[in-house]
Amino acid sequence: MTQYWYIASPNKLPVGSYGLTPVLPDRPNVFQNELDFTHLYFENNIEDTSIERISFSSHFNFEYQVDTSHNFMPLKGSETGHPHEEKCLQILYRYLEEALHDSGILEIFTSISGEEHRAIRSMKQVKWKDIQSPYDLVMDDREFWVIHLN
Repeated sequence: MTQYWYIASPNKLPVGSYGLTPVLPDRPNVFQNELDFTHLYFENNIEDTSIERISFSSHFNFEYQVDTSHNFMPLKGSETGHPHEEKCLQILYRYLEEALHDSGILEIFTSISGEEHRAIRSMKQVKWKDIQSPYDLVMDDREFWVIHLN
């Protein structure tokens, strides 16, 4: 099963690929190595067939949501320090920082696909200033945070 990270905001969240570094701008599908190809894709919560906004999880309070997943996104206790892992966490860190500056508050939740509506195992309020590094974003399965800019 796939582990997903879900983010919700009162403001619209950006979607798309983050972190791709192709060899040349005119060759967007050519990469020097796997690390340059490692990226996170943030997908919004609009159903393709009906074009309706759905909620990724019943725990969210905000309308605008995105999800992302990657095999190198660690859960608490499984961190390796691998360069791919570090890159994914840095991308997530920058994404959250930008979204927080836009909205002032975010909800973030991680769970295995298909378990998004199961009970939260752990919940906490976090101030962005207390997140000193991307590794401070590593969460447990079904952990839910409310992150405040101030």
